[in-house]
Amino acid sequence: MVQKRWFMEDFYFLEDERVRQFLIVGKEEALLIDTGFEDSHVYDVVRSITELPVRVLMTHGDRDHAGGLKDFGACQIHKGDWNLIPEGIHTEPLREGDIFHCGSYTLEVVEIPGHTYGSVAFVEWEKKLLLPGDSVQKDGPIYMFGEHRNLDRYIESLKKLQGLADRVETVLPCHHDCPITPDYIGKNLQDAEAMKNGMLSGKKHPHLPCASYHGRWTEFYYTDYVSE
Repeated sequence: MVQKRWFMEDFYFLEDERVRQFLIVGKEEALLIDTGFEDSHVYDVVRSITELPVRVLMTHGDRDHAGGLKDFGACQIHKGDWNLIPEGIHTEPLREGDIFHCGSYTLEVVEIPGHTYGSVAFVEWEKKLLLPGDSVQKDGPIYMFGEHRNLDRYIESLKKLQGLADRVETVLPCHHDCPITPDYIGKNLQDAEAMKNGMLSGKKHPHLPCASYHGRWTEFYYTDYVSE
């Protein structure tokens, strides 16, 4: 069951110990970042907080983030992940530099492909917040297996985020500990590069079609390509 947790003024975490969504409530509309699993019933929790119209913004299209879209009917998501969105959902594109205003918050879109080809982050520059989806986490595991992942692009995206890290104070991941500090961008990057360079040994996952790689700070579920 999804629990709502107040984070700061008009800003809520919605979480069920599997995945985390974020809700910002303005005066005329609310912004919802991701929609959780289908069985999370995020819509009901959002409606317990606000009756305002809700604009849904997606960090990426994995099913643990897009499962609740059927209750909202529409979202904005990078075109690189449109193929991951269930049929019947109206989609509009997110692009680098798009700006969204909601109450006292202003979010800017930063494209960070790799975890998925359409992954994006949202940055609130004045409040120094970074919402990186699944691309930055404490400990992990960070999923990097399957044909809609790309390790090279993921590493380049982490380098891009690292270039913004001195303008950010608080990172809000969708999994595991939250909030975390911006130094985890560099920690995830270092471990991803070590994995790419063959410096980490993988152990076959007991259930998933991948191996588990443990870096100094980060666990990844990874394989070069998994056939269906």
